[in-house]
Amino acid sequence: MTETNPLNTQLETTDIIWNLEDLYSGTSDPAIDIDISWSETEATSIREDYYQQMDALTAEDFLKLVIRIEQLDCKISKLATYSFLNFTTQMSNAKAGALDQRIREVDARCSTETVFFELEWNNLTDERATFFLTSNLTQEYHHYLSALRKHRPHQLSEPEEKILLEKEVSGRGSWTTLFNKVLSGYRFGKDQRTEEEVLTDLYSESREIRKTAADELTEGLQANNHILTHIFNTLAADKMVMDKLRSHSSWVSSMNLDNELSDSTVSTLVDTITSRYDLVQRYYNVKKDILGVDKLEDFDRYAPLPSLPSTKVNWQPCKEIVLSAFAAFSPEMAKIATDFFDKRWIHAPIAQGKRGGAFAHPCVPEVHPYVLVNYTGNLRDVSTVAHELGHGVHQILAAKRGHFNSDTPIPLAETASVFAELLVFNNQLEILENKDERRAFICQKLESIFATVFRQTAMNKFEELMHEGRRTHGELSSDQLSEYWLTTQQAMFGDSVTLRKDYGIWWSYIPHFLSTPGYVYSYAFGELLVLALYGLYKKEGDSFVQKYMTLLSAGGSLSPYTLMEPFGIDLDDPKFWQGGLDVIEQLLEEVE
Repeated sequence: MTETNPLNTQLETTDIIWNLEDLYSGTSDPAIDIDISWSETEATSIREDYYQQMDALTAEDFLKLVIRIEQLDCKISKLATYSFLNFTTQMSNAKAGALDQRIREVDARCSTETVFFELEWNNLTDERATFFLTSNLTQEYHHYLSALRKHRPHQLSEPEEKILLEKEVSGRGSWTTLFNKVLSGYRFGKDQRTEEEVLTDLYSESREIRKTAADELTEGLQANNHILTHIFNTLAADKMVMDKLRSHSSWVSSMNLDNELSDSTVSTLVDTITSRYDLVQRYYNVKKDILGVDKLEDFDRYAPLPSLPSTKVNWQPCKEIVLSAFAAFSPEMAKIATDFFDKRWIHAPIAQGKRGGAFAHPCVPEVHPYVLVNYTGNLRDVSTVAHELGHGVHQILAAKRGHFNSDTPIPLAETASVFAELLVFNNQLEILENKDERRAFICQKLESIFATVFRQTAMNKFEELMHEGRRTHGELSSDQLSEYWLTTQQAMFGDSVTLRKDYGIWWSYIPHFLSTPGYVYSYAFGELLVLALYGLYKKEGDSFVQKYMTLLSAGGSLSPYTLMEPFGIDLDDPKFWQGGLDVIEQLLEEVE
């Protein structure tokens, strides 16, 4: 269906379709059934060989167990990657959806057989665990195994864990799939456009077009309000139950644990950012004057400033912009990113039934990641391509560490993507000589930074109200959720932007709240960390490049705190986060 959209033809993205044959040749590939059968057999075999044996294993046998668990997880990850990617571009295709659900169920069955591994590992005495951790044989898995034991206070008994895994086939993943099906299948406005096309119009030069787009999005969300509100409530309740069962101290503690960050580090980050909401308000007051309007409405937030180039950027020029910026920093980085373009690892066109937004999806060490974008040709989309390729390069480099060690905590994963964006921005900024164009371009970058730092933090505060509200008051109405949204957004904008009542429902199209609760602060973490790292790059030059590439290559083999030590960064120091905000203020002062 991509060929029917004239924008794809105009931007030359019609044929920018990923080749999933590096995973499987198609949904009928016999290798899928072979790998499913192997996975289920191996899961059963692992349980038969090692169940309730861990306390008596030698270091050699323990290593064999860990390797078998990793290989099994690797095989299932390959299956799951294929079924997800195949489904995500054709979410109305019943056959693709059925395959994705089938793999979810395979994953659940295998996990049920092998859940004993993590439980028994965490139940070992500290003395016995230290015996395995200090063995030269297991050094490659030291961080992975140590991180597992941090979940020890929150694990349940084996029968309970198995029940939860059995139930997961109809759990969060199924509800988020329903959410994506609803929004990817809905057509907005009189022209029956996709969500992505409507959101793109919020960046139009025409105020009337922006308002129409906002109204059409609101109308579409209201039409699906009863479904979306139910999904949000269901998953908020699901998290409430899980947090209680696992004895997590707050709604965000489980995410912090997965991110290998302390609650205090995250609180310091969020508190420091909210204390500087004045930067947002100063900027939008300046923007109001530049645009020459009496007041900025919510649909004016992304209005392009005069002098900002508005021509569409075709796919080939986009490729050249991104790769040249990467090459100026690191030829290795550019070489890796080139493969995504040349070897068909990217899916770029707008298509009916395709999921909105963008992502880079890691696979397994022997198969590269894939990138999805919905490319509409504006400068923001060029930045998005750079962002996702930053993830992709990171995932390629980290894969060398092996399957378990390549899994990077989300905040550091976002650091790689945001740094790639910043490289492209500064590369483009250097060639702009016209003062007005330069100012407009900086404004666009500031808005991108605000969306990453301040908006995501405001969304974190919305999530906090939603989860605490669900726990205190029970089922939340759409009106209550909208009040939470407007309250937390208005705190950021102050009186610089007028938020209409209709804007209150815009919480309901954001997938991160559902798929990964508590995730959004990772964007702010990554952005402020990148601003600090880029400052070091400007001071250190080539010596920094190698340190940075080493950071990406480390993947998840060390904690975020340890990985930051070579850069002299203390993640618990409010002054560090304030330093990133100071860089934002310097850009703002240049605009002011």
